Amino acid sequence: MQQKIHFENLAEDALLLRFGECIELALNAQVQAAATRLRRDLYGLECVPAYASLLLRFDPSIWAGADGQHPHQQLQAAVSTCLRDTDQVNVVPREVVVPVCYGGEYGPDLDDVAASCGLDADAVVTRHTAGDYRVAMLGFAPGFPYLLGLDPTLSVPRRTDPRQRVPAGSVAIGGSQTGIYPEVLPGGWQLIGRTPLRLFDVDANDPSLLAAGDRVRFHAIDAETFRQLLDETASR
Repeated sequence: MQQKIHFENLAEDALLLRFGECIELALNAQVQAAATRLRRDLYGLECVPAYASLLLRFDPSIWAGADGQHPHQQLQAAVSTCLRDTDQVNVVPREVVVPVCYGGEYGPDLDDVAASCGLDADAVVTRHTAGDYRVAMLGFAPGFPYLLGLDPTLSVPRRTDPRQRVPAGSVAIGGSQTGIYPEVLPGGWQLIGRTPLRLFDVDANDPSLLAAGDRVRFHAIDAETFRQLLDETASR
């Protein structure tokens, strides 16, 4: 791999790969490509991507060297060898379309966001739905996706007075990113809409609807369609 990787031993069974320090699509794409290669080629690794780093969880007994070499050293050597040509990995992201009802009771901050951006509410919705987003990582709460790819004109600061209860499914903007609250949670991001989709279901085979590396597109729906889809989701 062209990007130099810095290795950090976090715990007996955890190794952190640092690819850089900034939040940007190109750097995150390297992280996702590395995760794809390591999951495919190395046995028994749990890969947890973040913006510019990749956490590896592993069984130390599997990676203990016959010559007494420490498991971290063994794994680091295997990772370095595996990632030499990661730039050639063709990662085809899964695409997920997320329906969103914008504004009103579902997006109480939409008008404030529009005013802050010097746009009207319809223009904010148009620009938000035109975005091609990638899930950089999941964090903050189970199933919460941090999405890169927001139109720079929609970048707005977080609220100065965070809410104690943000409704599940709320689609929000925080700085230069957009995200979706998977459950009722406290939060200070600007709420512009809400999706009827369930972002996290602990009883499902894949609890999180979205995964790091996924491609996300937002689709605007009206309030009636929102309620219909919400009923369908609840009945499953």
